[in-house]
Amino acid sequence: MRKAAALAAATAVFAAAALARQRLREAKRRARAGAVLRDLEARCAAPAERLRQVADAMAAEMRAGLASDDSELGAGSVALKMLVTYVDSLPSGDEKGLFYALDLGGTNFRVLRVQLGGKEKRIIKQKSKGVSIPQHLMSGGSDELFNFIAAALAKFVASEGEEYHLPEGMQRQLGFTFSFPVKQTSVASGTLIKWTKGFTIDEMVGMDVVAELDKAIRRQGLDMKVTALINDTVGTLAAAKYVDNDAIAAVILGTGTNAAYIDHAHTIPKWYGPLPKSGDMVINMEWGNFRSSHLPLTEFDQALDAESLNPGEQIYEKLISGMYMGEIVRRILLKLAQEDSLFADNVPLKLESPYVLSTLHMLMMHQDTTPDLKTVGIKLKEILGIESSQSTCYKTRKVVVGVCEVVARRGARLAAAGVYGILKKLGRDTVGPDKQRTVIAVDGGVYKYYTFFAQCMESTLRELLGEEVASSVVIKQAEDGSGTGAALLAASYSQCLQDEFST
Repeated sequence: MRKAAALAAATAVFAAAALARQRLREAKRRARAGAVLRDLEARCAAPAERLRQVADAMAAEMRAGLASDDSELGAGSVALKMLVTYVDSLPSGDEKGLFYALDLGGTNFRVLRVQLGGKEKRIIKQKSKGVSIPQHLMSGGSDELFNFIAAALAKFVASEGEEYHLPEGMQRQLGFTFSFPVKQTSVASGTLIKWTKGFTIDEMVGMDVVAELDKAIRRQGLDMKVTALINDTVGTLAAAKYVDNDAIAAVILGTGTNAAYIDHAHTIPKWYGPLPKSGDMVINMEWGNFRSSHLPLTEFDQALDAESLNPGEQIYEKLISGMYMGEIVRRILLKLAQEDSLFADNVPLKLESPYVLSTLHMLMMHQDTTPDLKTVGIKLKEILGIESSQSTCYKTRKVVVGVCEVVARRGARLAAAGVYGILKKLGRDTVGPDKQRTVIAVDGGVYKYYTFFAQCMESTLRELLGEEVASSVVIKQAEDGSGTGAALLAASYSQCLQDEFST
């Protein structure tokens, strides 16, 4: 009896000691993870003073890009290409009539029809249709691709009712959003620099994409003409200007990132043509390629860049866009798992797979409002195969949320610094005598769905501007610049042509 009691007591003591050792190991593990997180916060810090340096560097690079004739992507030493879009007339709201858009940005494209009713009625009706591009057309010939697209346009028009039939002799006007690197030569022409996103139609490089589309449209017997060639950022600015005349810039914060803004044509050294009637010119910044010694880079960012398809390029984009923020979080969690046993003794095999953790996963974990961070546990199990009961106690989940917050806050604050740089370039960062209102249109999934990112970006811009200036600067969420914006620019340039012929 005594032996049994002694054995039970010894077992209890041993179990208690084992539990104490386990708790001590866990406490040490969490302490190490906490120290790593604090170090990460320090290295990703973007205080206002540093952001002002980033903004100054952005404004300086903008001026350098506007003075450089080198407009071909990937060439030369200028970080910001500052591409002249030839768009000098944005929608005013007076536009009336029926206009079309083609949005080609990847393996799918959309065709749209927009009916405009002028200032009183604005957009009366709108309809769109999405079409998938067969894989073989992405690497075939240019005629095959554009014939397929033109056939979809013809089918879309053929399905219209009587109310959309245009009077005899009137040609349909099309805005063409082409989200691939192009050297623009006029508002309705541009030569392809290179394909991206899986397209490999080599014969198209150096050819005018509008001319190819126009030929294919004619082969379909369709009376339609491309009147504007744009990218999605310029389309977003056009869509914003249509509803708010104070819009002066547009920013895309989605899978990738870019910005476009309205500048005074006479301040653009590389603009050699006659000054446009409006005096303005829309500039496509291609700001994803911005780089500066003031950007707070870590070893995780440097490793991501070195292993990317474009090392040394798109550094700014790799810090603030949806393509990369989730991957940065994955790399940090992997180090925590390997060196500090964040997920107990095992390193999850899936955590070693690049890009397995998307920015969508990141925002869902970061914005988890459940008391025990249940969503974080669910996502870690779904994405990385980590059993919540084994490896993700509340404190571990809290570390994961902390990593997401550090990466998102840095991205949002740097995005705000970019906007601040544009405002500095335009002289809208100080209080003027007329206190003019300034609207920045923003589109893209990161801004639309990552609430923390959007709010942090906006509050940071207010911090940089100061309350007095910030009171006249508005950030507005834009909608469908690549579709509606293209149709609106087709309308704007159709009106310009009518005005030219009537004078």
